[in-house]
Amino acid sequence: MPIPGTPSRAELVEHLVRTRIAGDVATPRENNLSHYRELANGNRHYWLGLELGDRWSDEQDVLAVMAERVGVNDDPGYRYGQDTIDPDLTVDALERMAARLRKAAEGTQRVLFATGHPGGLLHVHHETARALRAAGCDIVVIPDGLQTDEGYVMQFADVAVLEHGATLWHTHSPEPMRAILRGLEGAGRPLPDLVVADHGWAGCAAQLGIDSVGYADSNDPALFLGEAEGTLQVAVPLDDHVVSPRYYDPMTAYLLEQAGLRES
Repeated sequence: MPIPGTPSRAELVEHLVRTRIAGDVATPRENNLSHYRELANGNRHYWLGLELGDRWSDEQDVLAVMAERVGVNDDPGYRYGQDTIDPDLTVDALERMAARLRKAAEGTQRVLFATGHPGGLLHVHHETARALRAAGCDIVVIPDGLQTDEGYVMQFADVAVLEHGATLWHTHSPEPMRAILRGLEGAGRPLPDLVVADHGWAGCAAQLGIDSVGYADSNDPALFLGEAEGTLQVAVPLDDHVVSPRYYDPMTAYLLEQAGLRES
């Protein structure tokens, strides 16, 4: 069961490993390497809205960044089996994200939340949005009637999501975020000062020059490359869909505490 209250750093590290949010994660090595290869070969589905050009055309360069920023095995000869996320790197990134959230709160900024992983991260984003609103931030309300080829762009509990066939949809596409930003511009409304998201939602916003922070799994290298290049401000490594979304609650509590947004 998730630990109650706000954990210490050591308690959070232990919790991340126990729940497999980090440590020995469910994503196998062969899946990770397959995605790194697809990105390096120019498959834009794996670029998550970022423009990577030919800068990451060597799969081994991608692996090196993922070993450094995520904690996957750095041996290119290790092709099959268990792979890992370093929980200390997860917490380090949460602390960097917290610093950006604190800045948003201090400046009462406009913040947009979105997720391509509603089954795992919707509540994480909702709780963060709720805390920022309480601190005086303007949580961006997306325009009505937005859609992409995959479905409708909706907003639930302050978080933009993709709806398809009356269900919330898992998507890596940058197009929903692009639709939101175009919709805001078309309505004469200001763009967000900060986007808190994941997948292509975060990558698209970052590529368009908006401050963006996000979560990413060990098989989604693009956001970590974006952070390495300075396009994305923070990428937090974690398994983005574990057995229970409640397992993320201690992580969210730690994030908000570090940002000075935790209710006393």
